[in-house]
Amino acid sequence: MDSELPGYSEAPSSTTAGSSSNDTQTRSEHSISLQDSKGFKWLALTVSSRAPASASLPVFYEGDVVSGQVDLDVLKSESIRGISIKITAGTTLVGQEEQPFLNVETDLWTPSIPLPDGSKLIKFTKGKYTWPFSFTLPAEVEVQDQKAKKMFSLPTSFSERASTAYLDYKLIVTVKRGLLKVNNTLVTTFAYVPVTRPEPSSAMLQKAYKENLPLVGPEGDPDGWHILPPSTIQGKLFDSRTVEATLSVNTLYDLNRLSRKLTYGRGTIIPLWLTLIGDDEQALDLLSAPKAIKLLLVRSLATNDTEHRTDNCFFENVARAVLWAPEDYRGQGQRILQGEVEVKGILKPSTLFPRFTISYKLDLHPFEVAGFAATAPKNSPLLSQKVTIANFPALGIPIRSRAPPEYVQEQGGDYNKSFGLLENGNQRFYHHGGTVGF
Repeated sequence: MDSELPGYSEAPSSTTAGSSSNDTQTRSEHSISLQDSKGFKWLALTVSSRAPASASLPVFYEGDVVSGQVDLDVLKSESIRGISIKITAGTTLVGQEEQPFLNVETDLWTPSIPLPDGSKLIKFTKGKYTWPFSFTLPAEVEVQDQKAKKMFSLPTSFSERASTAYLDYKLIVTVKRGLLKVNNTLVTTFAYVPVTRPEPSSAMLQKAYKENLPLVGPEGDPDGWHILPPSTIQGKLFDSRTVEATLSVNTLYDLNRLSRKLTYGRGTIIPLWLTLIGDDEQALDLLSAPKAIKLLLVRSLATNDTEHRTDNCFFENVARAVLWAPEDYRGQGQRILQGEVEVKGILKPSTLFPRFTISYKLDLHPFEVAGFAATAPKNSPLLSQKVTIANFPALGIPIRSRAPPEYVQEQGGDYNKSFGLLENGNQRFYHHGGTVGF
């Protein structure tokens, strides 16, 4: 496994995935086996999943039934104490033991359990034996969270090259032998995908995306935008005069009956509306140049239960906003920019779990303008806003890129895995500093 759980296919059309509605989806069949010294496959595990191909790891969504069969091919009579199958999951921090949080097991056969055909046996004779199995993963698990046990939703699988942490799900078949004999185990890792998605956006925004109309800004559609606190930009222009401007950054948010959440599905975009106000027209022209504005989507991975402990919180830039000037964007003392941030399909969703938290924020950094020296520290964001990344897009009209063709989406992060660089193989990690904005 690399970073790189298999790509996930589209989610079911309902807001939750149930096994009955998922059976119509194209599924792949995966088979793994144990062989003896002569290459004879004597134990096999077959499972069906949502993965795009049989060669990929199995993939299961929240609510899916994990089902398949176990095959035992016996060449000569032998004694076996039992055959079982289980699903396990746990978090692993580099240099530490795995912390399990899920263990669901069932016995396929023991001397007291009959074979699927109803017959009983004490010793296996030559022949082939098959056991079907079926698991339904629980929606929640009880996990120790600091000093108390709490219920948490099952987290997404997580595995990335040189990461500090891994979150693995496994399907394990065990053939139990007698005393002084080693048990045989057959193991496959699989990907688990919680079904999370934003609520639909405002009716006005959906209409704009459906009919390819110009977006209506925050003043005309207050229900469609989250208005962030204005940020003051101060600095010296051409080393000759001090300038000051106010920037308002507004982002699309989903509507929820109880709360307003800045939530975006993987494979979509975060629309932006920026307004820059000031008295110096020359400074406004320079500061409103799309390339001057550095707005980043930043991911943090925390591998501890104590918030703000920087030795176990690692940051990575995963996208940079693309901005452009719409028609009639200029006004006396005002400049307007529209834009978007790509939420890549390969991003892992926001996750809250003991010793394993993935979170995201939008960071607005000091402007990058030739001849302009900002007063704010270069590496300190002018503004930070927490956002949530869901596994799937909102139902309804898809929010797709509206960037003009001449604008090329910037890839954002340098993908140096700032939270996963091994230091001389001694299981310590370089920490690239950042600020926690939430």
